[in-house]
Amino acid sequence: MNFTKTTEQDSNHDQLENMSVVELLTNINSEDKSVPIAVEKAIPQIEKLVQHIVTKLKDGGRLFYIGAGTSGRLGIVDASECPPTFGVSHDLVIGIIAGGDHAIRNAVEFAEDSVTQAWEDLKQYFITEKDVVIGIAASGTTPYVIGGLKSCNEHGIITGCITCNRNSPLSNTAKFPVEVIVGPEFVTGSSRMKAGTAQKLVLNMISTATMIQLGHIKGNKMIDMQLSNNKLVDRGIRMIMNELLISQEEAKTLLNKYQNVRLAVQNYENGNQ
Repeated sequence: MNFTKTTEQDSNHDQLENMSVVELLTNINSEDKSVPIAVEKAIPQIEKLVQHIVTKLKDGGRLFYIGAGTSGRLGIVDASECPPTFGVSHDLVIGIIAGGDHAIRNAVEFAEDSVTQAWEDLKQYFITEKDVVIGIAASGTTPYVIGGLKSCNEHGIITGCITCNRNSPLSNTAKFPVEVIVGPEFVTGSSRMKAGTAQKLVLNMISTATMIQLGHIKGNKMIDMQLSNNKLVDRGIRMIMNELLISQEEAKTLLNKYQNVRLAVQNYENGNQ
């Protein structure tokens, strides 16, 4: 198969240093508008991957993201937002970045070049065939990610990927590849821009659709969210009021007692007030 690194192709814009601020912003925005369209084209691929994730998680499995640099950080962001948003345990969705936690804020030289380290990192979590591993790499050529997925394949673990080049080595390694072809970046090769945005959108879709399928949303509300600040407590009170048609004070009392919107509603409906 032909492999072209569109993420490394020359920008559609030149002489950036001569542009005014408004020209820079307008042209960046113009490029960004193409990203959701590229994601839409990948929905059939995303659907296949999500269906397998849901099946595995229902059977007690976990979801892992592995990546380097921006891609690794995006995976960690998505994983870290699942517990507060959906009330799941911190070990259900796990983000791993080449170079370890230090690499979340600082570049770790050559961390992404190891073809064996990702599997070593995954083994720290006692990974099994029940789990799913998604490799994230805009270029589709990151050795850390490709090596990790190859090892997963050898051990019978379902693998997916999110990349922004078609027919990349990563796509050809993953059992369920997701390819979002966003084209050249505004700043040539700066894949933290359109490619990063595309990866974030796909991660949103994967984790949100999965958690809805697992029953962590009712109607359109986050009934399992963690009550970690006053804003979320207030939201929880309103949710209980609207669901049960009771006063604010009654809803507040229920939430204080059960510390969870779902439990508050269920216990009220069962007569355990």
